[in-house]
Amino acid sequence: MQGSSLLPGLCFLLSLSGVVAQKTKGTCRSCPLYASCVNDTHCTCNHGYISESRQKYFTYPLEICEETTPSETTSSMKEVVENIESLLTNKTVWETEKMKNITATFTSILQKVESVVLETALKAPDQKLQKVQNRTVAVETRVVTDDCSTGVIFNLNAQTNSMDIHCSDIIQGNTQGPSAVAFISYSSLGNIINASFFEKVNEKDQVYLNSQVVSAAIGPKRNTSLSQAVTLSFQHVKIKPSIKKVFCVYWKGTKEGGHWSTEGCFLIQANKTHSICNSTHLSSFAVLMAFDTQEKDPTLTVITYVGLSLSLLCLLLAALTFLLCKAIQNTSTSLHLQLSLCLFLAHLLFLTAFDRTEVKVLCAIIAGALHYLYLASFTWMLLEGLHLFLTARNLTVVNRSSVNRFMKKLMFPVGYGVPAVIVAISAAFRPQLYGTRDHCWLNLNQKFIWAFLGPVCAIICVNFVCFILVLWILKRKLSSLNSEVSTIQNLKMLTLKATAQLFILGCTWCLGILQMGSAARVMAYLFTIINSLQGFFIFLVYCLLSQQVRKWFGEIIKSKSEPELHTLSSRFGPDSKPSEGGIFPGQVY
Repeated sequence: MQGSSLLPGLCFLLSLSGVVAQKTKGTCRSCPLYASCVNDTHCTCNHGYISESRQKYFTYPLEICEETTPSETTSSMKEVVENIESLLTNKTVWETEKMKNITATFTSILQKVESVVLETALKAPDQKLQKVQNRTVAVETRVVTDDCSTGVIFNLNAQTNSMDIHCSDIIQGNTQGPSAVAFISYSSLGNIINASFFEKVNEKDQVYLNSQVVSAAIGPKRNTSLSQAVTLSFQHVKIKPSIKKVFCVYWKGTKEGGHWSTEGCFLIQANKTHSICNSTHLSSFAVLMAFDTQEKDPTLTVITYVGLSLSLLCLLLAALTFLLCKAIQNTSTSLHLQLSLCLFLAHLLFLTAFDRTEVKVLCAIIAGALHYLYLASFTWMLLEGLHLFLTARNLTVVNRSSVNRFMKKLMFPVGYGVPAVIVAISAAFRPQLYGTRDHCWLNLNQKFIWAFLGPVCAIICVNFVCFILVLWILKRKLSSLNSEVSTIQNLKMLTLKATAQLFILGCTWCLGILQMGSAARVMAYLFTIINSLQGFFIFLVYCLLSQQVRKWFGEIIKSKSEPELHTLSSRFGPDSKPSEGGIFPGQVY
């Protein structure tokens, strides 16, 4: 008899969803007034009524169905929730509907569930707040019986989700009777109507439904448009740190059935555990996410931190060398110094704040600072290439001095002014694209990354042209030179610096741009290794390979050792002898 006792409830649930035809009162002639027959065996009172014996299903022909009182309405809401749970967990129904249009059935179920919940809430206006929850569905309703005070906002919670709605949108100008709002959360509907029904789904992004499906409705006027947006808060079903995109969606019913749509839904804020959305209308909602399929490589992380730490040390030493070594101080050294300072600050900010995404405004500021510092580094690279070309073209002393005067007037306005203009324009047009959910860097959406890659590619191309021209000029000069040793050495040093300039300042970022396809992993390793060692290369080429700097280092070491020798000689003296029993004078053992 246990199986037969479940049949009445199942038939009632199917009648609620429209999956099976509803049995009418005329099917069972013995059912009393305000009652309906189920399974041709039992009677049950209609919604809003309860049997005199308080039994849900009965066969007694003289049973009376009475209108429910407010105290009995709560149990009626519980019964509705239980019926919804039975329907949603009925695998036979969903397996049958897979052969049909499951989206149309889903749309019908959502609408009828909302109607039944609102109807039940409006029958008990004295119970302004009702909450019912089980393992499958949670319902919270609120009834408004009077005019709303200005600015009153109601908060409804169902399971781990919530909704904020303005009271004026609930009453919709209805002053003749009570109005109600219902907030319903479904635990398992996302397994049936998942992200494959998303209108923007594509093969590039693997989109997943990462929240519970919730429904929001108001009555008795079933108006879905609102004067002020509702705020929906969702707790994520799965917590993943590598979130690429977040979509706030609603279920849009169509003639063909329905699908998830972003129309009128906007993402306000999202972190690893929650997403907050706004919607200008009421419907059923969910959160879809595209997760980043590229997992972090721990080896690359170690290489980055070790390499950048070494680079910071070398850049600091290089900057001190350019400042303190008077033998090499000239226009070229000033360019090297500014380049080293910009790279030092950029690498330091990258190491300490690149992943500080907790505060959105702070993250945007960090991203803008990194954008500026790296662009400034490239601009100083451009000035170095230009200076190298002009120096190679004008090898005479007179011309070289004119080149230096020109570069001194040009380098600071260009070196720091051009990057500032680019960042200011980018921030003015797309301020929201500074900072992502994972990193404080430029957002890849709307091709905003080209605000950085565009100038970088242009500088690399100009540097490459300068390098070719320098080589051509050097070849021509070498063919016309005599055997003057100093000039030949200068030209060799210019050639070495031109080669190092192209490799250090250009090739590393070319590898970064080429991180795509099957060679992406190899390019990522090459880019990370070479780019993180830029400081070491600068210190090596411009300091350690410079004869003047090596001589300066030697003088420093020599000057430090001479005072020690002078101190020892002054303490011993030319004729002094150690005393008996001791090493130093006056020491006796």
